[in-house]
Amino acid sequence: MGNSIKKSGQKFVRKFSRASLKASAEGKEHIKENLIGRFSHIENVRLLILEWALLAFALIMLAITQSIWFKDSYSEDVFSKGGTYTEATIGDVNSLNPLFATTNSEKVLSRLMFATLATIDYSGHPGIGLAASIMPSEGGRVWTVRLKEGLKWSDGQPITNEDVLFTTELIKSPVVNSVYDASLANIKVAEGEDGEIVFTLPSVYADFISALNIPIVPKHELDDADPKTLIEDSFSNAPVTSGAFSFNALQSVAGGSEKVYYLSANPYYYKGRTLLDSFAVHTYKDKDAVAGALNSGAVTATAELSGPDAEKVTAGQFIKKNSSINSGAYIFFNTTSEQVKNRDLRAAIRQGINLEKIRAAALDTTALNYPLLSSQIDLSSYPEIPGQDYEAAKAKIAELLGDGVHGLEVATINTGYLPAVADVLAEELRALGFEVNVSKYEENQEFINNIISKRSYNILVYDIELGADPDLLPYYHSSQATASGLNLSNYRNALVDDLLLGARDTLDDALRAKKYETFLQYWVNDVPAIGLYQPNLTYIYNRNVRTFGNDVRLVTALDRFTDITDWAAEKETKNKTP
Repeated sequence: MGNSIKKSGQKFVRKFSRASLKASAEGKEHIKENLIGRFSHIENVRLLILEWALLAFALIMLAITQSIWFKDSYSEDVFSKGGTYTEATIGDVNSLNPLFATTNSEKVLSRLMFATLATIDYSGHPGIGLAASIMPSEGGRVWTVRLKEGLKWSDGQPITNEDVLFTTELIKSPVVNSVYDASLANIKVAEGEDGEIVFTLPSVYADFISALNIPIVPKHELDDADPKTLIEDSFSNAPVTSGAFSFNALQSVAGGSEKVYYLSANPYYYKGRTLLDSFAVHTYKDKDAVAGALNSGAVTATAELSGPDAEKVTAGQFIKKNSSINSGAYIFFNTTSEQVKNRDLRAAIRQGINLEKIRAAALDTTALNYPLLSSQIDLSSYPEIPGQDYEAAKAKIAELLGDGVHGLEVATINTGYLPAVADVLAEELRALGFEVNVSKYEENQEFINNIISKRSYNILVYDIELGADPDLLPYYHSSQATASGLNLSNYRNALVDDLLLGARDTLDDALRAKKYETFLQYWVNDVPAIGLYQPNLTYIYNRNVRTFGNDVRLVTALDRFTDITDWAAEKETKNKTP
């Protein structure tokens, strides 16, 4: 049986081999006859072959062209995760501790790295930040704060009530000298029985939620630090953070005149991780350096150039976006200086100068007549401000001052339109008979210490932040007419003090509006300041990145970071969904 199967297999193999050899021979003959043998006839059909080749090539090119031509109909470039956003700022960074942030560079880094209890929301109103809720009681004298659950520092440690209590004690400590000390002055802070944080105010403060826009620092990092030398602690160089980004590295460039602070996305940020992998803050000494960095492509964007400074950016890849902010530019009279302490003289100056001409020096800005914005509070009426009467004003000034030389020192900062505005104001004052000297300063700590704190001016052309909700006490209450206060006019009026305290102390919007209407009557009559215009934030950014949205309403320039989680610097191509 086995031999029979073996013989049958051998017989099959032999037959298969013979069939294969025969097929191979026939195949070779077929190729020789029908392919190789026909090469000699190509010359006769060469035109036909060329036509078919050209047709095939045309069809292929048409398909490629159609694919490219209609690409946008089924795909699009969209911003995606990843990449680094670079922004240029002005000012030295002496500390990364947010409690000491004074220069623009320090403020930007503080905002990127540290979250606050309260914050400004997309609509430009005070809202919650690290807090889950902020509730007033006792008519606005007691405020209760509860933190969100699951909050973490960039090192993974939990953010707790202890961190908030520790931070508030540091801020209130006179030896720390924090920039936020005025926000918590005379306020008691304690933990409640139900795990909440209770702020007890010495009096009612309707807008206290705005005062809670303070950054929180980690107790577990600073508990052993000496408050007297807190700014020198190692935390100031490499902090643990709670904001959208954490500190990564510092690089000195160009002999140390420029520094780059590299930040990495914080995976524990309470709003969620940013699309950006990192954010780099380049610090410069002045506006010319910032403009140069933009033109060379060293940075992506800046908020430091406004007005004529923005024209220094000539590179074509940048977009300039103007956004209104809740600030106001004013002519502040130092009412304690001998030259302008007379109310009638200040009124005559207001009557004599051409405000429209002065405002024209600030291009594309909105005229501002009063110390608050219509968007902040709805007033039923505004007092009338007397119009210009040059001859009457000049006669009044001559009557008040008599003969002789009457000099005025006008101070301003070298930012935006303020220098040009100060120059036009000086022309108007000279036309009224004054000798005027205009001093233009760089906006830095030296200017604050030597000019603002000492009130070393007769007239100051300056812009101030007006806030989300009106609170004019810092600018016109007599208690703020000090070296550390913001009453830049040194204005004192006991009735005005009562009105400003009353407006701050009421939660009733109608009553609050009435008090501000009465205050405005005094403000117009006493002339501590003259309104000029509402400045804009000019944000210059590369067209290939995504920055803050047009629907984000800014109260201050730093509020551009409200939607930082949506900023992007990378793109990818995706097919559109049908």
